[in-house]
Amino acid sequence: MHQTMHEGIADYLEMMRLAGISELRKHTAATVLHEHNPPKETLKRQDVGPRPPEISCEDTKPEKLMPPAPIPSPGIVLSGKAGELQRLASEVAQCTLCKDLASSRTQTVFGTGNPDSPLVFIGEAPGMDEDKQGKPFVGRSGQLLTDIIEKGMQMRREDVYICNILRCRPPGNRNPLPDEAALCRPFLNQTLDIINPKYICCLGTIAAKNLLASEKTIGALRGQVWDYNGIKVVCTYHPAYLLRNPAAKKDTWNDIRLLLREMEQG
Repeated sequence: MHQTMHEGIADYLEMMRLAGISELRKHTAATVLHEHNPPKETLKRQDVGPRPPEISCEDTKPEKLMPPAPIPSPGIVLSGKAGELQRLASEVAQCTLCKDLASSRTQTVFGTGNPDSPLVFIGEAPGMDEDKQGKPFVGRSGQLLTDIIEKGMQMRREDVYICNILRCRPPGNRNPLPDEAALCRPFLNQTLDIINPKYICCLGTIAAKNLLASEKTIGALRGQVWDYNGIKVVCTYHPAYLLRNPAAKKDTWNDIRLLLREMEQG
């Protein structure tokens, strides 16, 4: 476990070095927790506006990681948005629409985090570690995402919501098939309807293309702000891609800065 944490911190420090930035505005976490009720609109590109001047400050020691929020016992019946998500997760756990996925999975991987969060991260599908633990983004990719959220964005992981396009692991960690994504899409739509976020960050090509119904590459989708039913969407590379291609961390950091600016502006 200590080795995994050191690797995650090393990935984060490398990202900071490439971007030339060591710290963000620490007031962002408080800013984004306001109430929101975004209007429903169709997909369109939004103007981002001029970038603020570069931030330069002295290096600080990385903060100690916060442990993931505890998952309620299945016997506990929750209320409000948490209760709605709990009932939807139970429905997902019984789903057998995708025969290959249902027959090969250990368990479904629904989502974790704050159901009242204005920010949702969406990945593509669970991997081996996620299939074992029943939680999205664990292992090295999950540690890197945690570093981005907690050290880069100055938020706690449990204050955002994290899920995937698919709720089952594809055999061999292959990419989700189009029909699998289509069959699982109602669960994603219901999840977003319940949480009603103000911002979404798509992690990787598959998440971005499926959410936005776009054929554009992740290179064409990142670096811009998109609108999905009144929700502001920023797309960036998947943490697993960053582990294989460290040079792309600079681009991801710029995308996260773009997301933070939108969140600060409200």
